[in-house]
Amino acid sequence: MLLNIMKGVSILAVVLGFLLTLSACGKQPQGLHLEGMQGTALWHVTITDAPVAVSGDELQSGLEKTMAASNKLIATWDQDSEISRFNQYQGGDWFAVSADLAKLVDTTLQISAQSGGVYDVTVGPLIKLWGFASHDSAKDVVPGQAEIDATRAKVGYQKLQVRLDPPALRKSRPDVLVELASVADGFAADQVGLYLESRGVKQYMVEVAGEIRTRGLSPRGDDWRIAIEKPIEEGQAVQQGIELKDAGLATSGDYRNYFIQGGKRYSHTIDPATGYPVTYNLASVSVLAANATLADAYATTLMASGEEKGKAFAEQHGISAYFIWRTDQGFATDETAGFKQAMIAGE
Repeated sequence: MLLNIMKGVSILAVVLGFLLTLSACGKQPQGLHLEGMQGTALWHVTITDAPVAVSGDELQSGLEKTMAASNKLIATWDQDSEISRFNQYQGGDWFAVSADLAKLVDTTLQISAQSGGVYDVTVGPLIKLWGFASHDSAKDVVPGQAEIDATRAKVGYQKLQVRLDPPALRKSRPDVLVELASVADGFAADQVGLYLESRGVKQYMVEVAGEIRTRGLSPRGDDWRIAIEKPIEEGQAVQQGIELKDAGLATSGDYRNYFIQGGKRYSHTIDPATGYPVTYNLASVSVLAANATLADAYATTLMASGEEKGKAFAEQHGISAYFIWRTDQGFATDETAGFKQAMIAGE
């Protein structure tokens, strides 16, 4: 994302969007429920059609291994992950990577080009400069302009190339860094979903640090009911309920990761074009897409674009999105036609 890059565990600091499963008529849904933590990312899985031939313990073990494998591909906090090894590479030749990583980077580069660089997975150096990397402890220092300009020279999705066959990455300068925190949780949710499908599961919901993938129906026999969080800084409250089926959902927001200096608020969402945090009134964006990876990337893109340009971009490209922004009277909301179809009336 532009910035969100440190969301999850890792980094994605951005998003978050705490999403809750809504129960219908007070009934607690049945089904198999599994959960765990990988790094700093909490994950939850609900399975409607748990396979008889596979035990819950076996599925739990498989899910934990899948989450760990995702981190080994894209977690920059792990110096031995695949993306970290590429970031450490100082050469200009093609660097061999797995097919999964190459496909993921290809997706992010397509969205980078589509957004004109608003979304950029090479923005990591700026995230770190502003103190929003997951491993940073301080977030209250505004960098000098010279530092920002020098760091911006390392950033730019055009400096990164991907090859799918054979899978490899290449950078035009050795100090280019790829930060995939903006899609890390969505990617992990999709990988978990694919694992479940490989074990014969066809109806499930996966949630990884707020990013969601659903397939089939809920244990109640209807679409999965999910709540989008109100972007308040203290506590948790539901802003809007939606129904999902065979879709991914992700939320990006600025209300959890920011600092205030000199009376000015600085969020973790960085504009690569200026090197500064964006200053829109937009508090959060939720996106529906075919999978959680796309939803995650587009949520970051729209968050970085602001409420007006973000809405225009979403409508132009057929993205189902829900916007919440701050006004003097409280929060205001808007949504695209595609997202409106998923909203639960009265929620």
